[in-house]
Amino acid sequence: MTGGTPNQLISVSPEELKFQFEPEKQSCCDLKVTNNTDQYVAFKVKTTSPKKYFVRPNTGIVHPGDSCFIRVTLQAQKDYPPDMQCKDKFLLQSTIVNSDADDLPPDTFNRDSGRNVEECKLRVVYASPHSSLGHSENAFSQSSDVNSSQALQHARDERDAVLRQTQQLQQELEMLKRRRNRRSDAGFSVKFALVVGLIGLMAGFLFKLLMSSPSTE
Repeated sequence: MTGGTPNQLISVSPEELKFQFEPEKQSCCDLKVTNNTDQYVAFKVKTTSPKKYFVRPNTGIVHPGDSCFIRVTLQAQKDYPPDMQCKDKFLLQSTIVNSDADDLPPDTFNRDSGRNVEECKLRVVYASPHSSLGHSENAFSQSSDVNSSQALQHARDERDAVLRQTQQLQQELEMLKRRRNRRSDAGFSVKFALVVGLIGLMAGFLFKLLMSSPSTE
């Protein structure tokens, strides 16, 4: 809160009125007013420059524990203020009332009547739309950097996955080659054993044939 002790009856957010200032254009700012009590609280908005601002609602009643919004509209101005500084002030008054009647008595916010009237002062801040644009560009640049980093990391992950798959395929290919070689060697060994066995059988048959033939004198 601005301006002294914090209010007990209501809370106001934001604590200052900020307008995006452009010549010949209106600008709005919304205030959220929250009733911190279990009673009805009436409020009233005052400003030091009533011709520059349009406030709706400028008076009202907030139910116990409830909230309401106040829209403050800065009327279109011809030129930028010097150094974008604004001396305008707003005053938000609040006091407890007995009911939620639409019509407030004229002395509702008159302290002379013995009422407890709390006040909250709000200052006005003007912001250039270029600063907002610069912030947006900066945010976009940061977002682009993040997206680029994420894309680069994603590409690296895909590259690593392809490398792993390639290595796995190479390993499987080497295993298949080794298996084929083992099968080829085994086939050669079987063929060689068959040939050797066949030669042995033929040699034995010839030897027996020679031994069994009659001798000549």
